Amino acid sequence: MSPPSFVVDTMLGRLARWLRAMGYDTLYLGPAEDRRLLQVAHAEDRILLTRDGKLARLAGTVGCLIRADQLDHQLVEAVERLALAPQDTRWLSRCLQCNATLEPRPKHTLNGLVPDHIFTTQTQFMGCPGCGKIYWPGSHADRMLVRLARLLGREGRT
Repeated sequence: MSPPSFVVDTMLGRLARWLRAMGYDTLYLGPAEDRRLLQVAHAEDRILLTRDGKLARLAGTVGCLIRADQLDHQLVEAVERLALAPQDTRWLSRCLQCNATLEPRPKHTLNGLVPDHIFTTQTQFMGCPGCGKIYWPGSHADRMLVRLARLLGREGRT
């Protein structure tokens, strides 16, 4: 069975980024009408995550109301309510900006595209085929992995 995919409303944009960090296909359309969010959820078999009780009721079985205000609590609530089992091996496999699946990029093709100190100190790079963003395993990625591990109760596994 494939992992679930999501569409989130404008109130959960930060949550969308963290679901992507866990490897989940998560659309964030920005300010979008409820009708459009419902249409995408049904047409693409996505779960609609929202903080709007009325929209969650309209979505029916494809809707999930997130009650928490704070991001960490929202993430834990989504994982628990949807019985998600995020696999560590999929963490940081999607573009945090546009949601595309990242692809390995040979270092020699990135000279001049990443800061010089990054180019000289890093050996592994991933690139987004959608927006062109380049990622590498630096301190920001480490902090994200530590935060995910802490929130999901996997401190010793990153």
